[in-house]
Amino acid sequence: MVKVARWNDGGEVRSGFIHGDRAYPLAAGMTTNDLLSAGLEETLRLSELTLAAGAGGQTGESAPKPVDAVTLLAPLVPAAVRDFVAFEEHVEGMRISIEGAPGVMEEWYQAPTFYFTNPHTIRGTGEEIPIPAGCSQLDFETEVAAVIGRVPGSAGSNLTAEQAHRHIFGYTIFNDWSARDLQRREMKVSLGPCKGKDFAGTLGPWIVTADEFEDRHDAEGFLSLEMSVEVNGIRVGKDLLSNMGWPFAELVAYASQDSRVVPGDVLGSGTCGSGCLAELWGRNGAQTPPPLQTGDRVVMAVDGIGTITNTVGEQRDASTLVRARSRPRLRRSYGLVAGG
Repeated sequence: MVKVARWNDGGEVRSGFIHGDRAYPLAAGMTTNDLLSAGLEETLRLSELTLAAGAGGQTGESAPKPVDAVTLLAPLVPAAVRDFVAFEEHVEGMRISIEGAPGVMEEWYQAPTFYFTNPHTIRGTGEEIPIPAGCSQLDFETEVAAVIGRVPGSAGSNLTAEQAHRHIFGYTIFNDWSARDLQRREMKVSLGPCKGKDFAGTLGPWIVTADEFEDRHDAEGFLSLEMSVEVNGIRVGKDLLSNMGWPFAELVAYASQDSRVVPGDVLGSGTCGSGCLAELWGRNGAQTPPPLQTGDRVVMAVDGIGTITNTVGEQRDASTLVRARSRPRLRRSYGLVAGG
C-alpha cells in the first residue's frame, strides 16, 4: 500500500512514503504537493524507487526512519478545500438540530452542495485543537476527503465523472471542526459558515493513493469503507462511506463545472451519518453527548486509510463580535431613471 505523507523530523519538514513501520523521505526539497503536480502514475514510480533505495541501506538524511520517531503532519498543503454535504442521514439530523425542521429539503437531492473552508488552518493527527473565542459548542465532523492530482493533458475543467475519477490522486481522513453556536448565528444571515468553521480542520494521517481502492468501488463508483469516531474512548458514531448520495467522481466533476480543480485541491465528503455531535443533538432533543471540552480526545478511523487523533486544547479568551454601526441611511430611488 502506498501512503504519501509529510512529517517533522527533528525540526525539518520532510515528505515521502510510509511503508510498514518506516518513513521513506523524498529527496531534500521535494514535497507532497510536488507529487500531486507530477500525478499518480509518476508518484507510484517514485515510490518504488524511494522504497528500493531505502531498503538498500541509505544513510544520513535520505535514510528511512521509524514512523514512531517522526511527527506526522497534515499530508499536504491544500490549494483549496471544498467540503460537500453528501450524506442524507446527516442532513436530516442537522436540519432538526439547526432549523428545528424535520426531513431533508428537496434542493439537497437536486445536486451536490459544498462550501469552501480555510486551507491555512489545516492540522495533522496528534495536534491540539484550541477552542475558538466565543465558542461553547465545539464539535467534530467525521469525513473522508479526495485529494486531486495532475492528469496529463487536462486542465481540470468541465470534467465528466469518468474524467474526474482519474483526477483523484488518493484519499485521506478529514475532521471538519465546527463551532456550532457560531455557525448557527452566521447561517441565520443566509451566508456561511465562516468563523464557525475556519479555525481548524484535520487531514491525515496520510494520503492512500487511489489505485489501492480500485477493486473496492461498486458498480456505481461508491466505496464501502467503514467510518467511525470515538470521544475519550467511547464510540459516538459509525457509518459507511458508500451511504453518500453521490460517489466521489461525481463530486469532483460537479466542482469542476464552469470552474477548475487543480493538484492539491481537497474535496470532503461531508459528515457521515452519526458522525458529529450536533446531528445527535437534533435526534436526541438534548445536547447528549455534550459539546467538546478542553482535554477531550477525538479519534476517527476509516477502513483502508487509518486513524487520526486530536486533543481539544484551551479556549482563547477574547471577544470577536463587533456590532454593525447604527447610521442614518441616505434616501435613494430604485429602478431605472427615465431618459438615463
